[in-house]
Amino acid sequence: MARATFPVTGDPTADRLLVDDPLALLIGMLLDQQVPMEWAFKGPATLQARLGGLDAAAIAGMDPDELDRVFREKPALHRYPGSMAKRTHALCAHVVAEYGGDPSRIWKRTSDPQVVLDRLRALPGYGDEKARILLAVLGKRFGKAPPGWEAVAVPFGDEQPRSVADISSREAFDKVRAWKQAQKAKGKSKTD
Repeated sequence: MARATFPVTGDPTADRLLVDDPLALLIGMLLDQQVPMEWAFKGPATLQARLGGLDAAAIAGMDPDELDRVFREKPALHRYPGSMAKRTHALCAHVVAEYGGDPSRIWKRTSDPQVVLDRLRALPGYGDEKARILLAVLGKRFGKAPPGWEAVAVPFGDEQPRSVADISSREAFDKVRAWKQAQKAKGKSKTD
């Protein structure tokens, strides 16, 4: 399989981090709400630069007020930096407690896509839709989801360019954004 790409941020270095570092991917997906996709997914690279690295145990061990300060540093990592700092702290603590600090164990240690979905749903700050989208990212973009993931990630396993899982190029990014805007104009969601 060709090396995975995930051109979502407009910054090749930030995009590569999402492919190479599972924690960056989890944090990017966590931040992907109420801000543009490219801002959310660039957040892990900004956080890495500010902290000098991305490590679940180190982030979980930080004083929450210090992580809050890092998120609020200009430019802020998110529209809601305080809330997202708390969620990132909780996410990292969960990864340490449940997966020994290695987020890739969420999908590597099972051949059952339902187990992966359940593990993703259990992540702090993740709900059903976010978990399904990340399962689709793992399947479509990275080839790391167990066989049968498409049926479990419904509707995000289909060919409709409805989410970040469908971004394989800047052209695809534009199609996803246009589709989301059209859905919003119709009063529909990504799942419709």
